[in-house]
Amino acid sequence: MTPFFRRPRLTLALVIALLVGASPVVATPAATSPRPPNIVVILTDDQGYADISFNPHHPKEVSTPHLDALAREGVWFSQGYITGNVCSPTRAGLLTGRYQQRAGVYTAGEGGRGIAQTETIFPKFLKPAGYVSGAFGKWHLGLTVEQSPVGRGFDEWYGFLGRGGHDYLKLDDLEGSPIYRNGKPIKDEGYLTTRLTEETVAFIQKHKARPFYVHLAYNAVHAPAQAPAADIARFKQQFPEITEARAILMAMLHHLDLGVGRVVDTLKKEGLWENTLLVFLTDNGGSKAMSAVNTPLRGAKQQNYEGGIRTPFIVSWPAAFKGGRTLDTPISSLDILPTALEAAGATLPAAKPLDGKSLLPLLTGKTSRHLETFYWSEGGAAGGFAVRSGDWKLVQQRSQPKIELFNLANDPAEATDLAPQNAAKVAELSKLYDTWLDQMAEPMDGVGKRPKKSSDSPTKERKKKKAGK
Repeated sequence: MTPFFRRPRLTLALVIALLVGASPVVATPAATSPRPPNIVVILTDDQGYADISFNPHHPKEVSTPHLDALAREGVWFSQGYITGNVCSPTRAGLLTGRYQQRAGVYTAGEGGRGIAQTETIFPKFLKPAGYVSGAFGKWHLGLTVEQSPVGRGFDEWYGFLGRGGHDYLKLDDLEGSPIYRNGKPIKDEGYLTTRLTEETVAFIQKHKARPFYVHLAYNAVHAPAQAPAADIARFKQQFPEITEARAILMAMLHHLDLGVGRVVDTLKKEGLWENTLLVFLTDNGGSKAMSAVNTPLRGAKQQNYEGGIRTPFIVSWPAAFKGGRTLDTPISSLDILPTALEAAGATLPAAKPLDGKSLLPLLTGKTSRHLETFYWSEGGAAGGFAVRSGDWKLVQQRSQPKIELFNLANDPAEATDLAPQNAAKVAELSKLYDTWLDQMAEPMDGVGKRPKKSSDSPTKERKKKKAGK
Protein backbone atom coordinates (compact mmCIF):
# COMPACT_ATOMS: atom_id res chain seq x y z
CA MET A 1 0.00 0.00 0.00
CA THR A 2 1.28 3.46 -0.78
CA PRO A 3 1.69 5.25 2.59
CA PHE A 4 0.06 8.61 3.22
CA PHE A 5 3.10 9.95 5.05
CA ARG A 6 6.54 11.06 4.05
CA ARG A 7 9.33 8.62 4.77
CA PRO A 8 12.48 9.77 6.61
CA ARG A 9 15.54 10.59 4.55
CA LEU A 10 18.53 8.28 4.72
CA THR A 11 20.90 9.72 7.34
CA LEU A 12 24.68 9.46 7.45
CA ALA A 13 24.50 7.30 10.55
CA LEU A 14 22.11 4.93 8.85
CA VAL A 15 24.30 4.70 5.75
CA ILE A 16 27.35 3.88 7.88
CA ALA A 17 25.37 1.27 9.81
CA LEU A 18 24.31 -0.38 6.57
CA LEU A 19 27.84 -0.33 5.17
CA VAL A 20 29.37 -1.99 8.23
CA GLY A 21 26.61 -4.53 8.46
CA ALA A 22 25.05 -3.24 11.64
CA SER A 23 21.29 -3.40 11.97
CA PRO A 24 19.56 -0.08 11.23
CA VAL A 25 16.61 -1.18 13.34
CA VAL A 26 17.76 -2.71 16.61
CA ALA A 27 19.39 -0.41 19.16
CA THR A 28 20.50 -1.28 22.68
CA PRO A 29 18.73 -4.52 23.68
CA ALA A 30 16.05 -4.05 26.29
CA ALA A 31 17.71 -6.69 28.46
CA THR A 32 20.73 -4.42 29.03
CA SER A 33 18.61 -1.58 30.39
CA PRO A 34 19.24 -0.84 34.07
CA ARG A 35 15.55 -1.29 34.83
CA PRO A 36 12.32 -2.06 33.01
CA PRO A 37 11.27 0.79 30.72
CA ASN A 38 8.96 3.53 31.83
CA ILE A 39 5.68 3.31 29.94
CA VAL A 40 3.80 6.40 28.78
CA VAL A 41 0.53 6.22 26.85
CA ILE A 42 -0.77 9.54 25.51
CA LEU A 43 -4.34 9.36 24.27
CA THR A 44 -5.96 12.39 22.66
CA ASP A 45 -9.68 12.84 22.06
CA ASP A 46 -11.42 13.36 18.69
CA GLN A 47 -8.23 14.56 17.00
CA GLY A 48 -8.57 14.54 13.22
CA TYR A 49 -6.32 12.28 11.16
CA ALA A 50 -5.10 15.37 9.28
CA ASP A 51 -5.00 17.57 12.38
CA ILE A 52 -1.35 16.77 12.85
CA SER A 53 1.12 18.44 10.52
CA PHE A 54 3.16 15.25 10.12
CA ASN A 55 0.34 14.22 7.77
CA PRO A 56 1.17 15.85 4.40
CA HIS A 57 -2.57 16.20 3.75
CA HIS A 58 -3.03 18.58 6.69
CA PRO A 59 -4.74 21.94 6.10
CA LYS A 60 -2.37 24.91 6.14
CA GLU A 61 -3.61 26.14 9.51
CA VAL A 62 -2.46 22.94 11.26
CA SER A 63 0.90 23.19 12.98
CA THR A 64 1.97 20.57 15.55
CA PRO A 65 5.77 20.83 15.79
CA HIS A 66 6.07 18.76 18.97
CA LEU A 67 3.91 15.94 17.65
CA ASP A 68 5.84 16.06 14.39
CA ALA A 69 9.13 15.78 16.29
CA LEU A 70 7.79 12.79 18.20
CA ALA A 71 6.74 11.15 14.93
CA ARG A 72 10.17 11.80 13.38
CA GLU A 73 12.02 10.40 16.40
CA GLY A 74 9.74 7.40 16.82
CA VAL A 75 8.01 4.92 14.54
CA TRP A 76 4.91 6.07 12.71
CA PHE A 77 2.33 3.37 12.00
CA SER A 78 0.46 4.54 8.91
CA GLN A 79 -2.32 2.00 9.48
CA GLY A 80 -2.89 2.27 13.22
CA TYR A 81 -6.43 1.51 14.40
CA ILE A 82 -8.50 1.86 17.51
CA THR A 83 -11.31 -0.56 18.38
CA GLY A 84 -14.25 1.84 18.57
CA ASN A 85 -15.50 4.80 16.58
CA VAL A 86 -16.36 6.66 19.79
CA CYS A 87 -14.50 7.39 23.01
CA SER A 88 -15.41 4.91 25.73
CA PRO A 89 -15.28 1.59 23.84
CA THR A 90 -11.75 2.34 22.63
CA ARG A 91 -10.63 3.14 26.18
CA ALA A 92 -12.03 -0.13 27.51
CA GLY A 93 -10.24 -2.11 24.83
CA LEU A 94 -6.93 -0.30 25.27
CA LEU A 95 -6.86 -0.77 29.05
CA THR A 96 -7.82 -4.45 28.98
CA GLY A 97 -5.93 -5.50 25.85
CA ARG A 98 -9.07 -7.33 24.78
CA TYR A 99 -11.93 -6.43 22.50
CA GLN A 100 -14.25 -4.36 24.67
CA GLN A 101 -17.18 -6.42 23.39
CA ARG A 102 -15.88 -9.30 25.54
CA ALA A 103 -16.95 -7.15 28.50
CA GLY A 104 -20.27 -6.22 26.89
CA VAL A 105 -19.12 -2.74 25.82
CA TYR A 106 -20.35 -1.85 22.33
CA THR A 107 -21.31 1.82 22.75
CA ALA A 108 -20.12 4.91 24.59
CA GLY A 109 -23.15 4.69 26.87
CA GLU A 110 -22.21 1.20 27.99
CA GLY A 111 -18.55 2.02 28.50
CA GLY A 112 -19.42 5.22 30.32
CA ARG A 113 -21.23 3.22 32.97
CA GLY A 114 -18.04 1.28 33.68
CA ILE A 115 -16.62 -2.15 32.98
CA ALA A 116 -16.87 -5.07 35.39
CA GLN A 117 -14.36 -5.25 38.24
CA THR A 118 -13.56 -8.76 37.05
CA GLU A 119 -11.81 -7.18 34.05
CA THR A 120 -8.14 -6.57 34.85
CA ILE A 121 -6.75 -3.34 33.43
CA PHE A 122 -3.31 -2.01 32.54
CA PRO A 123 -1.86 -0.92 35.93
CA LYS A 124 -2.71 -4.19 37.69
CA PHE A 125 -0.77 -6.13 35.08
CA LEU A 126 2.29 -3.96 35.71
CA LYS A 127 2.10 -3.82 39.50
CA PRO A 128 3.90 -7.16 40.05
CA ALA A 129 6.78 -5.88 37.91
CA GLY A 130 7.27 -2.98 40.36
CA TYR A 131 5.57 -0.18 38.47
CA VAL A 132 3.94 2.87 40.03
CA SER A 133 1.07 4.15 37.90
CA GLY A 134 -0.68 7.46 37.37
CA ALA A 135 -3.77 8.36 35.34
CA PHE A 136 -4.40 11.90 34.14
CA GLY A 137 -7.41 13.32 32.33
CA LYS A 138 -10.51 11.78 30.87
CA TRP A 139 -11.66 8.41 32.21
CA HIS A 140 -15.12 7.69 30.73
CA LEU A 141 -15.22 4.17 32.19
CA GLY A 142 -17.48 4.63 35.18
CA LEU A 143 -19.08 7.36 37.24
CA THR A 144 -18.13 6.33 40.79
CA VAL A 145 -14.85 6.42 42.70
CA GLU A 146 -14.94 2.63 42.85
CA GLN A 147 -14.91 2.60 39.04
CA SER A 148 -12.36 5.41 38.81
CA PRO A 149 -8.64 4.98 38.08
CA VAL A 150 -7.74 4.67 41.77
CA GLY A 151 -10.54 2.16 42.19
CA ARG A 152 -9.17 0.09 39.32
CA GLY A 153 -5.49 -0.09 40.26
CA PHE A 154 -3.83 3.26 39.53
CA ASP A 155 -1.74 4.66 42.38
CA GLU A 156 -2.42 8.31 41.56
CA TRP A 157 -5.13 10.09 39.58
CA TYR A 158 -5.95 13.60 38.48
CA GLY A 159 -8.89 14.03 36.14
CA PHE A 160 -12.63 13.71 35.75
CA LEU A 161 -15.25 10.97 35.56
CA GLY A 162 -18.04 12.51 33.51
CA ARG A 163 -18.94 11.18 30.10
CA GLY A 164 -17.79 13.00 27.00
CA GLY A 165 -15.96 16.23 27.56
CA HIS A 166 -15.29 18.60 30.45
CA ASP A 167 -15.22 22.38 30.64
CA TYR A 168 -11.64 23.48 29.96
CA LEU A 169 -11.89 26.70 31.96
CA LYS A 170 -14.15 25.87 34.90
CA LEU A 171 -12.22 23.53 37.19
CA ASP A 172 -13.78 24.45 40.52
CA ASP A 173 -17.19 22.79 40.24
CA LEU A 174 -17.37 20.39 43.18
CA GLU A 175 -20.94 19.28 42.49
CA GLY A 176 -21.73 19.12 38.77
CA SER A 177 -18.55 17.86 37.10
CA PRO A 178 -15.67 17.99 39.54
CA ILE A 179 -11.99 17.49 38.97
CA TYR A 180 -10.72 14.68 41.19
CA ARG A 181 -7.41 14.06 42.83
CA ASN A 182 -7.02 10.48 44.04
CA GLY A 183 -10.77 9.99 44.41
CA LYS A 184 -11.67 13.29 46.07
CA PRO A 185 -13.25 16.30 44.31
CA ILE A 186 -11.02 19.36 44.34
CA LYS A 187 -11.23 22.99 43.31
CA ASP A 188 -8.64 23.87 40.72
CA GLU A 189 -7.95 26.61 38.20
CA GLY A 190 -6.23 27.04 34.87
CA TYR A 191 -6.71 25.65 31.37
CA LEU A 192 -7.47 21.93 31.64
CA THR A 193 -5.09 20.77 28.90
CA THR A 194 -2.26 22.62 30.58
CA ARG A 195 -3.19 21.32 34.02
CA LEU A 196 -3.15 17.71 32.78
CA THR A 197 0.33 18.31 31.39
CA GLU A 198 1.53 19.87 34.64
CA GLU A 199 0.20 17.01 36.74
CA THR A 200 1.82 14.45 34.45
CA VAL A 201 5.17 16.23 34.58
CA ALA A 202 5.00 16.36 38.39
CA PHE A 203 4.27 12.63 38.54
CA ILE A 204 7.24 11.81 36.31
CA GLN A 205 9.58 13.95 38.39
CA LYS A 206 8.25 12.47 41.63
CA HIS A 207 8.67 8.84 40.55
CA LYS A 208 11.71 9.05 38.28
CA ALA A 209 13.73 6.71 40.49
CA ARG A 210 11.51 3.70 39.73
CA PRO A 211 9.64 2.30 36.72
CA PHE A 212 6.38 4.15 36.14
CA TYR A 213 3.34 3.91 33.92
CA VAL A 214 1.63 7.12 32.83
CA HIS A 215 -1.82 7.08 31.25
CA LEU A 216 -2.28 10.63 29.95
CA ALA A 217 -5.76 10.92 28.43
CA TYR A 218 -6.18 14.47 27.20
CA ASN A 219 -9.80 15.46 26.62
CA ALA A 220 -8.54 17.84 23.93
CA VAL A 221 -9.76 18.34 21.31
CA HIS A 222 -13.21 17.07 22.35
CA ALA A 223 -16.08 19.52 22.84
CA PRO A 224 -16.76 21.99 24.40
CA ALA A 225 -14.92 24.25 21.98
CA GLN A 226 -12.86 26.33 24.40
CA ALA A 227 -9.38 27.84 24.32
CA PRO A 228 -7.63 30.95 25.62
CA ALA A 229 -9.04 33.98 23.76
CA ALA A 230 -5.60 35.23 22.73
CA ASP A 231 -4.81 31.98 20.93
CA ILE A 232 -8.14 31.95 19.12
CA ALA A 233 -7.59 35.53 17.99
CA ARG A 234 -4.10 34.67 16.75
CA PHE A 235 -5.37 31.87 14.52
CA LYS A 236 -8.20 34.01 13.20
CA GLN A 237 -5.76 36.78 12.33
CA GLN A 238 -3.23 34.43 10.76
CA PHE A 239 -5.84 32.44 8.80
CA PRO A 240 -8.79 34.78 8.18
CA GLU A 241 -10.39 32.32 5.75
CA ILE A 242 -11.05 29.63 8.38
CA THR A 243 -14.25 29.48 10.42
CA GLU A 244 -14.57 30.50 14.04
CA ALA A 245 -15.01 26.84 14.99
CA ARG A 246 -11.85 25.87 13.16
CA ALA A 247 -9.89 28.68 14.81
CA ILE A 248 -10.96 27.48 18.24
CA LEU A 249 -10.01 23.91 17.37
CA MET A 250 -6.57 25.03 16.23
CA ALA A 251 -6.07 26.91 19.49
CA MET A 252 -7.05 23.79 21.42
CA LEU A 253 -4.70 21.70 19.28
CA HIS A 254 -1.90 24.19 19.92
CA HIS A 255 -2.11 23.61 23.68
CA LEU A 256 -2.34 19.86 23.16
CA ASP A 257 0.83 19.95 21.09
CA LEU A 258 2.60 22.07 23.71
CA GLY A 259 1.57 19.55 26.35
CA VAL A 260 2.98 16.55 24.50
CA GLY A 261 6.16 18.50 23.87
CA ARG A 262 6.54 19.31 27.54
CA VAL A 263 6.06 15.68 28.61
CA VAL A 264 8.69 14.51 26.13
CA ASP A 265 11.04 17.33 27.18
CA THR A 266 10.66 16.34 30.84
CA LEU A 267 11.53 12.73 30.06
CA LYS A 268 14.64 13.92 28.24
CA LYS A 269 15.74 16.39 30.92
CA GLU A 270 15.33 13.75 33.64
CA GLY A 271 17.43 11.25 31.69
CA LEU A 272 14.46 8.94 31.18
CA TRP A 273 13.79 9.27 27.46
CA GLU A 274 16.03 6.49 26.17
CA ASN A 275 14.37 3.91 28.39
CA THR A 276 10.77 5.04 27.99
CA LEU A 277 8.27 3.18 25.84
CA LEU A 278 5.92 5.92 24.68
CA VAL A 279 2.78 5.45 22.61
CA PHE A 280 0.74 8.28 21.14
CA LEU A 281 -2.70 7.85 19.53
CA THR A 282 -6.22 9.23 19.55
CA ASP A 283 -9.42 7.51 20.66
CA ASN A 284 -11.44 7.75 17.44
CA GLY A 285 -11.68 9.74 14.24
CA GLY A 286 -11.97 13.49 14.21
CA SER A 287 -15.41 14.89 14.99
CA LYS A 288 -17.45 16.71 12.36
CA ALA A 289 -19.13 18.64 15.16
CA MET A 290 -15.75 20.13 16.05
CA SER A 291 -14.71 20.81 12.43
CA ALA A 292 -11.95 18.19 12.55
CA VAL A 293 -10.28 17.06 9.30
CA ASN A 294 -9.57 13.39 8.53
CA THR A 295 -8.12 13.76 5.03
CA PRO A 296 -7.37 11.61 3.05
CA LEU A 297 -9.65 9.17 4.83
CA ARG A 298 -13.39 8.81 4.42
CA GLY A 299 -15.74 9.34 7.33
CA ALA A 300 -15.39 10.61 10.88
CA LYS A 301 -16.15 9.85 14.50
CA GLN A 302 -19.19 7.56 14.91
CA GLN A 303 -18.51 5.82 11.60
CA ASN A 304 -16.63 2.63 10.76
CA TYR A 305 -15.02 4.09 7.66
CA GLU A 306 -11.27 4.63 8.00
CA GLY A 307 -11.79 8.23 9.09
CA GLY A 308 -13.64 7.02 12.16
CA ILE A 309 -11.28 4.25 13.28
CA ARG A 310 -7.76 4.97 11.97
CA THR A 311 -5.59 7.14 14.18
CA PRO A 312 -2.26 8.94 14.25
CA PHE A 313 -0.16 6.23 15.94
CA ILE A 314 3.43 6.75 17.15
CA VAL A 315 5.64 4.39 19.18
CA SER A 316 9.04 5.30 20.63
CA TRP A 317 11.62 3.47 22.76
CA PRO A 318 15.12 4.62 21.79
CA ALA A 319 16.90 2.01 23.94
CA ALA A 320 15.18 -0.86 22.14
CA PHE A 321 14.67 0.14 18.50
CA LYS A 322 15.51 2.84 15.99
CA GLY A 323 13.06 5.62 15.25
CA GLY A 324 12.70 7.74 12.15
CA ARG A 325 10.66 5.11 10.32
CA THR A 326 7.17 4.57 8.93
CA LEU A 327 5.67 1.08 9.12
CA ASP A 328 2.66 0.25 6.97
CA THR A 329 1.68 -2.93 8.83
CA PRO A 330 -1.86 -2.65 10.27
CA ILE A 331 -1.94 -2.64 14.08
CA SER A 332 -4.45 -1.62 16.76
CA SER A 333 -4.74 -0.11 20.21
CA LEU A 334 -5.20 -3.64 21.58
CA ASP A 335 -1.49 -4.16 20.90
CA ILE A 336 -0.36 -1.53 23.42
CA LEU A 337 -0.86 -3.61 26.56
CA PRO A 338 0.90 -6.78 25.30
CA THR A 339 3.74 -4.59 24.00
CA ALA A 340 4.11 -2.97 27.41
CA LEU A 341 3.98 -6.31 29.21
CA GLU A 342 6.70 -7.81 27.01
CA ALA A 343 8.84 -4.70 27.45
CA ALA A 344 8.39 -4.82 31.23
CA GLY A 345 9.02 -8.55 31.48
CA ALA A 346 5.56 -8.98 32.99
CA THR A 347 3.44 -12.11 32.65
CA LEU A 348 0.73 -12.34 30.00
CA PRO A 349 -2.66 -13.40 31.39
CA ALA A 350 -3.64 -17.01 30.80
CA ALA A 351 -7.24 -17.06 32.04
CA LYS A 352 -8.31 -14.22 29.75
CA PRO A 353 -5.86 -14.11 26.83
CA LEU A 354 -5.24 -10.73 25.27
CA ASP A 355 -6.58 -10.06 21.77
CA GLY A 356 -3.69 -7.76 20.91
CA LYS A 357 -0.15 -8.79 20.10
CA SER A 358 3.19 -7.25 21.07
CA LEU A 359 4.55 -4.78 18.54
CA LEU A 360 8.17 -5.35 19.56
CA PRO A 361 8.90 -7.97 16.86
CA LEU A 362 7.73 -5.45 14.26
CA LEU A 363 9.58 -2.56 15.86
CA THR A 364 12.88 -4.44 16.20
CA GLY A 365 12.73 -5.77 12.64
CA LYS A 366 12.30 -9.43 13.57
CA THR A 367 9.17 -9.69 11.44
CA SER A 368 7.06 -7.65 9.05
CA ARG A 369 3.86 -9.57 9.81
CA HIS A 370 1.28 -8.96 12.50
CA LEU A 371 -2.37 -9.76 13.08
CA GLU A 372 -4.32 -10.21 9.85
CA THR A 373 -7.88 -9.50 10.99
CA PHE A 374 -9.50 -6.64 12.92
CA TYR A 375 -13.11 -6.20 14.08
CA TRP A 376 -15.46 -3.37 15.00
CA SER A 377 -19.03 -3.70 16.30
CA GLU A 378 -21.61 -1.28 17.71
CA GLY A 379 -24.02 -4.03 18.76
CA GLY A 380 -27.70 -4.46 18.06
CA ALA A 381 -28.83 -0.97 19.01
CA ALA A 382 -26.99 0.61 16.08
CA GLY A 383 -26.03 -2.38 13.99
CA GLY A 384 -22.86 -0.89 12.55
CA PHE A 385 -19.86 -3.13 12.09
CA ALA A 386 -16.65 -3.58 10.13
CA VAL A 387 -14.09 -6.31 9.62
CA ARG A 388 -10.70 -6.00 7.95
CA SER A 389 -8.83 -9.08 6.80
CA GLY A 390 -5.62 -8.46 4.89
CA ASP A 391 -6.31 -5.58 2.53
CA TRP A 392 -10.06 -6.26 2.35
CA LYS A 393 -12.55 -4.44 4.54
CA LEU A 394 -16.28 -5.02 4.92
CA VAL A 395 -18.38 -2.19 6.37
CA GLN A 396 -21.98 -1.66 7.37
CA GLN A 397 -22.80 1.77 8.75
CA ARG A 398 -25.18 2.09 11.66
CA SER A 399 -28.90 1.84 10.86
CA GLN A 400 -28.18 1.19 7.18
CA PRO A 401 -28.79 -2.15 5.43
CA LYS A 402 -26.13 -1.64 2.76
CA ILE A 403 -22.92 -3.65 3.13
CA GLU A 404 -19.84 -2.20 1.43
CA LEU A 405 -16.55 -3.85 0.49
CA PHE A 406 -13.26 -2.05 -0.10
CA ASN A 407 -9.74 -3.02 -1.03
CA LEU A 408 -7.63 -0.72 1.12
CA ALA A 409 -4.43 -1.46 -0.77
CA ASN A 410 -5.87 0.16 -3.88
CA ASP A 411 -8.48 2.39 -2.29
CA PRO A 412 -7.51 3.63 1.19
CA ALA A 413 -10.07 6.43 0.90
CA GLU A 414 -12.88 3.84 0.46
CA ALA A 415 -14.24 5.53 -2.64
CA THR A 416 -15.26 2.43 -4.62
CA ASP A 417 -17.66 -0.17 -3.25
CA LEU A 418 -16.63 -3.58 -4.61
CA ALA A 419 -19.37 -5.60 -2.92
CA PRO A 420 -21.64 -6.01 -5.99
CA GLN A 421 -18.99 -7.86 -7.98
CA ASN A 422 -17.35 -9.74 -5.08
CA ALA A 423 -20.09 -11.80 -3.42
CA ALA A 424 -17.62 -14.51 -2.37
CA LYS A 425 -15.37 -12.03 -0.56
CA VAL A 426 -18.39 -10.44 1.13
CA ALA A 427 -19.49 -13.88 2.34
CA GLU A 428 -15.97 -14.70 3.53
CA LEU A 429 -15.60 -11.55 5.61
CA SER A 430 -19.18 -11.76 6.88
CA LYS A 431 -18.45 -15.26 8.16
CA LEU A 432 -15.32 -14.02 9.91
CA TYR A 433 -17.33 -11.30 11.60
CA ASP A 434 -20.16 -13.68 12.58
CA THR A 435 -17.72 -16.16 14.11
CA TRP A 436 -16.00 -13.40 16.07
CA LEU A 437 -19.26 -11.84 17.25
CA ASP A 438 -20.49 -15.20 18.50
CA GLN A 439 -17.55 -15.21 20.93
CA MET A 440 -18.35 -11.77 22.35
CA ALA A 441 -20.54 -11.07 25.38
CA GLU A 442 -24.05 -9.71 25.11
CA PRO A 443 -24.19 -5.90 25.24
CA MET A 444 -24.52 -4.43 28.70
CA ASP A 445 -27.67 -2.57 27.67
CA GLY A 446 -29.41 -5.83 26.78
CA VAL A 447 -30.34 -4.98 23.19
CA GLY A 448 -28.52 -7.94 21.67
CA LYS A 449 -25.42 -8.23 19.56
CA ARG A 450 -27.25 -7.95 16.25
CA PRO A 451 -29.96 -5.54 15.08
CA LYS A 452 -33.43 -6.27 16.42
CA LYS A 453 -34.92 -6.20 12.95
CA SER A 454 -33.37 -9.56 12.17
CA SER A 455 -31.62 -12.33 14.08
CA ASP A 456 -29.83 -13.34 10.92
CA SER A 457 -26.14 -12.68 10.36
CA PRO A 458 -24.88 -10.42 7.56
CA THR A 459 -24.04 -13.59 5.62
CA LYS A 460 -27.55 -14.99 5.95
CA GLU A 461 -29.12 -11.64 5.13
CA ARG A 462 -27.15 -11.43 1.91
CA LYS A 463 -28.11 -15.01 0.96
CA LYS A 464 -31.77 -14.13 1.51
CA LYS A 465 -31.52 -11.12 -0.76
CA LYS A 466 -29.77 -13.17 -3.43
CA ALA A 467 -32.55 -15.77 -3.25
CA GLY A 468 -35.15 -13.04 -3.62
CA LYS A 469 -36.69 -13.60 -0.19
